[in-house]
Amino acid sequence: MASSMGEAMEKIRVELGEHAVILNSKEIETGGFLGFFTKKKLEVIAAIDPIERAKVTLPPKKRKGWNVDGRPSSVNEKSTESLLVEIQELKKMMQTINTKETSMQSYPEPFHSFDEQLKQQEVCEAVRLQLVKHLLQAWLQEEGDEQTPWSYEELLTKGEQLLKRKLSLLPEGGITFQKKFVNIVGPTGVGKTTTIAKLAAHSVLKKKKKVALITTDTYRIAAVEQLKTYAKILNIPLEVVYSMEDFQKAKNQFIHYDLVLVDSAGRNFRNALYVKELEKVIDFKHEAENYLVLSLTGKYRDMKAIIEQFSLVPIKQIIFTKQDETDTYGAMLNMMFEQGKGVAYVTNGQNVPDDIVESSNDWIIQTILGAKGHA
Repeated sequence: MASSMGEAMEKIRVELGEHAVILNSKEIETGGFLGFFTKKKLEVIAAIDPIERAKVTLPPKKRKGWNVDGRPSSVNEKSTESLLVEIQELKKMMQTINTKETSMQSYPEPFHSFDEQLKQQEVCEAVRLQLVKHLLQAWLQEEGDEQTPWSYEELLTKGEQLLKRKLSLLPEGGITFQKKFVNIVGPTGVGKTTTIAKLAAHSVLKKKKKVALITTDTYRIAAVEQLKTYAKILNIPLEVVYSMEDFQKAKNQFIHYDLVLVDSAGRNFRNALYVKELEKVIDFKHEAENYLVLSLTGKYRDMKAIIEQFSLVPIKQIIFTKQDETDTYGAMLNMMFEQGKGVAYVTNGQNVPDDIVESSNDWIIQTILGAKGHA
C-alpha cells in the first residue's frame, strides 16, 4: 500500500526486482471512524513474471501463509505458477470483498469462522464486511519474512481491538446526572415503563440520588398505574401531566431534585409541533438528555425505522431491553456502527431494580464475540 504509484513502484522494485509485473492496482480508503475522515491510498498487487524469474536466482525465503482453502503452505515449496495462481485467487477475493459481492466461503480460515460468529449474532452484512476486510488487510500487511496464520483466538483478539478503536468515540455507560431531566422515549411494547422504574430504583438505591417522575404517556392508563405503584414503593413523587402548563408546574415542583425521569409518549415525539412546544419548557441542549428504548427481540430494520421516527429530538443513547428473551445481540453493534448511537443500558428481566446492566463498549464486544453459537 502506498500514497502514490511512484512510491508503490519503488517498493515493488526493492522487494521483487526489476522484472516484477503489476497484477492490479486500485484506490482504497483507510483509517477514519465509522466510514468518515478516511484517507485515500493506492493498493498494488505485484508478482515476478515466471519467465523472467527463471533467469534470476533469488535466495529462498521460508514464508508461511494460507492457501485460499485455508490450508497452511510454504512459499518456497511451490512452483512460481502455483504462487501466481494463489495471488490471483487472493486478488479476486479482495476485489469481491470491496464490491460487496462476497461469498463467505471464500474467506480463509479462521476469518470464515469469525464472520460466521458475527452472522449468527445477526450483525448486518455491511458491518461484517467492513470488519473482515480490515482484519484481512491487517493480516496481509504484517511485516517480516515469516507470515504465519492467526489462530481463531488471535483473530478474536484482533477483532476486539479493531471494534474498540472503531467504537471509541461513542458514549458508553449510563446516566451521568449532569442534566436534571432525562426523557425516556420509545415505541409501545418494548418495556419502557419497567425500564423507567429500574432507572429510578437504580438512581435512588445505588446512586443515592433524589429522584422524581413525570409521565406524559397518558394514552396508556395501565402504564400510568404501573408507574404510580413503582413510585409508591420507592417513595418518590410522580406527576401525571396532560398539558404544557402541567409540565411547567411539575418542572418547578422538582427544581431541587437531582434527577427527573420523564416517561414520554412515543407518539408525541413524532409530532413536530409537540416537540417545538416542549422545547419552550425544557432546553434539550442544556437541561435534558433523551434515551431511546428498543427491544433486542425486534428486527434491526424495524429499529432503523423507529430511530428515524424519533429524529425530531437529539437521541443521546439507546437502552436495549429483553436480553433474556433472545440469544442474538448483533443489533447493538449494528446500531452503533450504522446509526452512531452508543448503548447506555441493557435490561435482562422483569425484576426491579436488579435486571439492568450499565453497558460499556467492552461488554458489548465481548457479549457478541463470546456469545454461544460458535462451535
